[in-house]
Amino acid sequence: MDYVLPDVVSERLEVVRRRDPGEFAYLIRPGGYVPPHMDLLVDAIVALSMGKNVLLKGPTGAGKTKFAETLSNLFHQPMFSVNCSVDLDAESLLGFKTLSYEEGKQVIDFVPGPVTNAMKEGSFLYIDEVNMAKPETLPLINGVLDYRRTITNPFTNEIVTAKDGFGVIAAINEGYIGTVPLNEALKNRFIVIEVPYIEGEQLKRLITTTTNLTDERLVDLFVRLSGDLITAVYQGKLPEEAASIRALLDACDLSTLITPKRAILRAITDKLEEEREREFVNNIAETLF
Repeated sequence: MDYVLPDVVSERLEVVRRRDPGEFAYLIRPGGYVPPHMDLLVDAIVALSMGKNVLLKGPTGAGKTKFAETLSNLFHQPMFSVNCSVDLDAESLLGFKTLSYEEGKQVIDFVPGPVTNAMKEGSFLYIDEVNMAKPETLPLINGVLDYRRTITNPFTNEIVTAKDGFGVIAAINEGYIGTVPLNEALKNRFIVIEVPYIEGEQLKRLITTTTNLTDERLVDLFVRLSGDLITAVYQGKLPEEAASIRALLDACDLSTLITPKRAILRAITDKLEEEREREFVNNIAETLF
């Protein structure tokens, strides 16, 4: 996908894209994110190229992960990933010790984790749902996120300093069950970019380029459906997941083989918990399809 970027930003990208991605080239992610405003993409590129950490903040299904993958693609940088949960611990971040055999003898090896790999390779680290981790876990990598770009591995006592090119992209969904507010010390280590839902012509372009739906009339109807769902979310009538762009794209794909109303039912409606929410979405679908 072509992006019209300012010359100075394109020049920065050209410089970093010349780096050899090495053995982890397979971790360079596909692009495809369509920003509702090009400033979102430009600002993220500028921040990362200056060595800043980027926090993508927005509702579920708005495209934060696709945004991060597109940055990996544009920078031609492998991206290691951490999926946060209450079970996230130091081993999940930094790596773990294991037994192996060398010349018939049992030895202890250290298997590096995503943080260690990204730092040593000078590539990107993506921390998904960063506010799902326990508050005491993420401070382990505070030194990674500030100007020091350094951490002491507690399992090997090795001091790891990030190579040039290392960057951190994190994503956050606020207000969901199981999430906790980010402490100020952690939040201050990021440049925050609000990622809204995409709408209108951008959404139409996304549907036509990433799904199997080719019927222009149906594409327009799905764009209208998305707009109605987003409005309902802003009015407090529906939860954010009802307006998930990811779910909408699934519905578009399904509608090529089953009726649009059934596609909406399977991809969007049946994911909602309350009967009144499901009825609300069904009513919108009935009026459009």
